[in-house]
Order: sequence, then C-alpha cells, then structure tokens
Amino acid sequence: MSYRIVWDKKPKEFLEKLQRAISSRIYKKVNELTENPFRFLEHYEGEGYKLRVGDYRVLIDVDTSNKILNILKIGHRKNIYKE
Repeated sequence: MSYRIVWDKKPKEFLEKLQRAISSRIYKKVNELTENPFRFLEHYEGEGYKLRVGDYRVLIDVDTSNKILNILKIGHRKNIYKE
C-alpha cells in the first residue's frame, strides 16, 4: 500500500510563488515518495524528516501507521531551519 500525501496551505502557496521549473521539480520529487518514502527522506534535528530538492528543502511529518506524508513546510536551504 502506498503513502498518501497531504499538503498544508503554506507549502502550496510557497510553490505557487516559485518559478515554474523549480516548483514542478519539487512537486515531482514529493510525488515519488508515495511508494517508498524512506528512500529519499532524511531525519533532521527537528520533529520529522526532510527531502532535499536542489537548494530547497521540504519538511515532512510521516505517519507510518496511517501511511500519510504531511507536507509541513518548503523553503530555501539557508532559511528553512531558522523558524
């Protein structure tokens, strides 16, 4: 059974502001996570996992019991961990 992706409002708004090439690359990479998410995800010091896509990071909360990937935040690598 594959994982389901749930997007928060802020990450979707962030993707809309990015250049189309970058946002489509991030969106494509996130969609690749549905079959085997831990192939690409790395644990980070915060409360979840991160996905690296070029200079951008996607912070994700993984609910393994319900097979849900909750996309919490997307940002540039120099700013993403400051908040």
